[in-house]
Amino acid sequence: MPKIELHPTGQPSWMPGRSEAGLHQSRRSFLLGLACAGLAGAGLPAHAQSFPQAFSSFAVDVSVLKAKGLGPFADLVGAATLDELRRSFADRADPRGPRLVVRLTGVFLTPFPGGGGSLRRGNGGGGHDSVEGEALAVGRRGEVLARHPMLAVLDAHASSVTPNEQGRAVAVAQHYVRWLRRQI
Repeated sequence: MPKIELHPTGQPSWMPGRSEAGLHQSRRSFLLGLACAGLAGAGLPAHAQSFPQAFSSFAVDVSVLKAKGLGPFADLVGAATLDELRRSFADRADPRGPRLVVRLTGVFLTPFPGGGGSLRRGNGGGGHDSVEGEALAVGRRGEVLARHPMLAVLDAHASSVTPNEQGRAVAVAQHYVRWLRRQI
């Protein structure tokens, strides 16, 4: 099994290298790939079914967010995620289980939380905040036993005048963990 080790680029050793050309796929090939994956039974529920039910400890990796320049904001999101992991998974703690590591790869806070950026009339709401990442069950020797990629989206309820980015970041991080609990 692969081990979690970060290279100087911030990319873990178990993640295959990506070329710039491979990152710019066409929309059609991306959708075709998703459809084929779904038809082949390689969707997300297969990952979730193989996840252990108990974990020895919890950790959050925000190195990707820091590499994107989020610095202290990444630490805030990571701390909120870790607090919620400990709270939400408290009944699933067992020293014999693997470690649950959440690797956060993206945080998006809408610039229009009150709905001010919409061009459509009558949409009745604001934008959405989201957190993207993956949960990893990591064995005692650092091997990845299971992984579960996930995107959690939450309606942004704040005024455009006082957007409260820190409060919204904490709320969407907590939402991410609560959905993770349901998924694995």
